[in-house]
Amino acid sequence: MRFDEGLAEALQKGIVAPTVRLYQWQPWAVSLGHHQDIADIDALRCAQRGIDIVRRPTGGRAILHAEELTYSVVMLAGRRSILQVYDDISSALVKGLNLFGVEAALQRSQPNFGEQYRKSSSILCFASSARYEIEWKGRKLVGSAQRRYSVGERDVVLQHGSILCGPAHRLLVDVLSLRDEVVVGAMRKELQEKTTDLSTVRGGAVNIRELSACIKRGFELAWGITLTDASAEEPAVVLSTIERGSYG
Repeated sequence: MRFDEGLAEALQKGIVAPTVRLYQWQPWAVSLGHHQDIADIDALRCAQRGIDIVRRPTGGRAILHAEELTYSVVMLAGRRSILQVYDDISSALVKGLNLFGVEAALQRSQPNFGEQYRKSSSILCFASSARYEIEWKGRKLVGSAQRRYSVGERDVVLQHGSILCGPAHRLLVDVLSLRDEVVVGAMRKELQEKTTDLSTVRGGAVNIRELSACIKRGFELAWGITLTDASAEEPAVVLSTIERGSYG
């Protein structure tokens, strides 16, 4: 995720092109929102399970990057608001998921986050859906977070999120610092009821290469652009740059 932040800083300086990046995690890791208290996570339990802990440059709440595909988009915001950018990116992701055979849809309402954050479950990113986040039949499928970098009139957006491919994200409850079994049980039930994943939706294992290709094509169709594969400094990373179009 430091690599994503570096891309945003480089775009701000005009060094790189806008970028769409898709990747997975090895080992699995919990990522905390930029301002989230690390005490929410039990570091010893994570270490015992071979799970890393990182802090994201973006906001939001904790995510377990396990059976999922992480996306990041680094782009110029222009005059678009935070919600407009969310809508643009989420619409491209929905198009890609539709190509993958999943009838995903955007959440159109906005929860009361002041009320949400007073709940114990607010530790978890996937406990609620914000406006323009992606669901399948009312259950959250993709969680996203955004950050803006502004210098003069050059407003750069970094947005990344987690596309759930399997049910392992629910294991996040097992590495929380909470010890109240009633609260933990309620959180486990909430994740069970409010989230889903592509393997459950499709009834089988997810082909990550196929999914990545569909997501890439979704951005091209939704935005009227061409994404050009580029080499990355890190192994096993799919890196695409926006070659032309209104988002360039």
